[in-house]
Amino acid sequence: MGTLALAAKITHVPSMYLSELDGPRKNSRQDAIDGHHEIDRRCRALGVDTIVVFDTHWLVNANYHVNCAPHWKGRYTSNELPHFISNMEFEFSGNPVLGKLIAETANEMGVETLAHDETTLNPEYGTLVPMRYMNADQHYKVISVSALCMAHYLNDSARLGWAIRRAIEDHYDGTVAVFASGSLSHRFAQNGLAPEFGFKIWSPFLEALDRDVVRMWERGDWKNFCGMLPEYAAKGHGEGFMHDTAMLLGALGWSDYDGKVEVVTPYFGASGTGQINAIFPVTPQSGAAIPRPQASSAEGYTSISSRL
Repeated sequence: MGTLALAAKITHVPSMYLSELDGPRKNSRQDAIDGHHEIDRRCRALGVDTIVVFDTHWLVNANYHVNCAPHWKGRYTSNELPHFISNMEFEFSGNPVLGKLIAETANEMGVETLAHDETTLNPEYGTLVPMRYMNADQHYKVISVSALCMAHYLNDSARLGWAIRRAIEDHYDGTVAVFASGSLSHRFAQNGLAPEFGFKIWSPFLEALDRDVVRMWERGDWKNFCGMLPEYAAKGHGEGFMHDTAMLLGALGWSDYDGKVEVVTPYFGASGTGQINAIFPVTPQSGAAIPRPQASSAEGYTSISSRL
């Protein structure tokens, strides 16, 4: 029925917003902003009506969660970096229909997921920052998916990504893009050194690791990348434990994925972390390589419907 038209790994560094403001950092992240504009241009050309964001700033301690409220509007200040993002205005609409389809499909596939359409919960800045540059005119509906997963299996996150694709292609009448909103390595500069590392990676090891990963993406070495993802997430200080990346690769077919990444904004450093904007072409997939559900097969597991 529907179409997954575009997939991407995107940056959401708060210095993008700081880059708009008068001061010493003005225009310093224009390359990242331009990358968002280019991804937006591609989405509009493909007829995308909804963007699903895997947000590594939405922390959850149990289950997967989908924020699909009908509309959001407000002012956002980051609790982590209030000197970077303060009183940033936002407004856009959600997509409750698709959000509920995603949760329903994920639960059918053994990944416990809750859709929240009647909620006062606003999206986090992993969603708000990209939508500032891609959706200022409220062209797209938006769904935010929790991707700072504190007690979750990467295999289940990959399976959630595939469930999202199945919900789109089997049940939704529309065209959708999915974004993994998170960094590569995510080791922030030690307190007191943040200005020195404003445009650098924390260590030569992490930079070399990230650059090798990008080369793997560009040549399409997905079997090896999916195999090393848990260790990369741990040793590379992956943002959100890289659940956003697992969701993205799950939507694309996991280790069977056969696309080659197009880098839109070349790899760059931000406060010690490694960042990129990159498009992952969507290719036909059978889902044969998608991991089996893991949490729902754990000893002592009971479904949420029997606990609440």
